[in-house]
Amino acid sequence: MLKREVAESFGEDKTLKFISDGMLGKLTRWLRMLGHDVKYSNKLDDTQLIAIAKKERRILLTRDLELYQQATAKGVDTFYLEGKIEEEKLAELAKRFNIKLDIDMTTSRCPKCNTRVNRIPKERIANKVEKSTFAHYDEFWECPKCGQIYWQGAHWTRIRTTLEKAKEILKKTRSKNNC
Repeated sequence: MLKREVAESFGEDKTLKFISDGMLGKLTRWLRMLGHDVKYSNKLDDTQLIAIAKKERRILLTRDLELYQQATAKGVDTFYLEGKIEEEKLAELAKRFNIKLDIDMTTSRCPKCNTRVNRIPKERIANKVEKSTFAHYDEFWECPKCGQIYWQGAHWTRIRTTLEKAKEILKKTRSKNNC
């Protein structure tokens, strides 16, 4: 893909715009948390995925070789992911598109619906989360579209671990290519 073509796949906020096939639901959530605009539905067929990618100038992400070949033949920016686990897939995308593997809550999107999340004052979510969560955490974010509430709880250890493993894989692939 040419630099010009990648540049056309950027949104107004300079983050990449993707569309992912039905096999990449988990990766979609990761990219959204990392701040990227990712369309996803496991109900779209190959023709629909290609049409949306082309119309909206989104990069089509897939693990389906046939879909990759069809999209490429039709001039759609597409990327075929070979990684088996999320860390490998994230490293591949970070390498190819220079994606930062750090979550910044000021740019993060709702993993469920793709809308940018907003910080919300703690007192406004008192009756929306468990009492223990409210007592132990001070920073909260809310999706203005679906109403989901987020906080950096115990699950953030797993999130950070996954991102660190992806960074290690990326580092190894970059040093391997420099040899």
